[in-house]
Amino acid sequence: MADVVATMTGFVRTLRAAGVVACHERTQSFLRALTHLGAADRHAVYWAGRLTLCAGPDDIPRYDRCFTAYFGGERPAATRRTPVPVVTVTRHTLSPGGESGRESAEREPVAATASTTEVLRQRDVARLTAAELAEVHRLLAILRAGREQRRSRRFAPAHRGRLDTRRTIRETLRRGGETARLRRKARRVRPRHVVLLVDVSGSMAPYADTLLRFAHALVRCDARATEVFSVGTRLTRVTAQLRHRDPARAMREVSAAIPDWSGGTRLGEELKEFLDRRSGVRGAVVVIASDGWERGDPSLLGRQMARLSRLAHRVIWVNPHKGQEGYQPLTGGMRAALPHVGAFVAGHSLAAFEELAERLSHA
Repeated sequence: MADVVATMTGFVRTLRAAGVVACHERTQSFLRALTHLGAADRHAVYWAGRLTLCAGPDDIPRYDRCFTAYFGGERPAATRRTPVPVVTVTRHTLSPGGESGRESAEREPVAATASTTEVLRQRDVARLTAAELAEVHRLLAILRAGREQRRSRRFAPAHRGRLDTRRTIRETLRRGGETARLRRKARRVRPRHVVLLVDVSGSMAPYADTLLRFAHALVRCDARATEVFSVGTRLTRVTAQLRHRDPARAMREVSAAIPDWSGGTRLGEELKEFLDRRSGVRGAVVVIASDGWERGDPSLLGRQMARLSRLAHRVIWVNPHKGQEGYQPLTGGMRAALPHVGAFVAGHSLAAFEELAERLSHA
């Protein structure tokens, strides 16, 4: 039962990343429905989720797209009943003489409810085959990432809020001095800007391409509130290249725009250049994706990180190696940066990217 809950909650997280409002209460209703219908019936899983997790007609296309991507296959028809694919694990036991063969092997098929997509979600992208990596990139292409909302300095008409003296007086004058209804105003709400700095040095080569595809998903969701830079031996702005809707074309243009792929890392110098030249960092959520292998002076990186933490709303450091068991941030760059980081998260798998996208929507 624990495997079923893990698989289905993973599906709910995918729906939330795609923009479906699948709150805690709806998730609990979904899981209760599956206890009665059974999770082995793909048809039952589809309709249980659609009826409990979708809040309105606008959620249904997103739900269908996520269901197909997560569980594989086509969307179940209203009258078709297709069992969900299962992973069969075969165990072999040695014969008393110590030899293993068809005659002495004991095969015990064990049905696991986790789909292939769920397995891929947890795996390190550096260890995937080309076909598996392509599937992860396809799922990143449909990832929906929200933004934390912030109050702007500008005001807009509202039913509640502070008194709008000018609008009230103007309306009174238009009415010839007759007392008019008091007008109100409130601050506008805008998405908080997100700035991504992606390390493309040699030590980050297994992860840089996937991290940039995640950045493409963020830009696609809100291009006006997202800025992306590559860092290595130089700082390169790649936001314009990532604005193409087609992920393949966007990555081709990014590859052509970055001159220092798989080079060294000068995080301190590049961060100083970024802070000296860019004014959009104030009040933004800054995400630095790097393993912290600093070729320059770590103390310079520490000073620039302290400067960044004072300007930004929040600083998130994404390290692909944090997802590995037993990892310790022992490099000079990481030790210099961590005291000034608001969140230190993993960035090695599809599940880690989904969690990062959810974190950005509630930063």
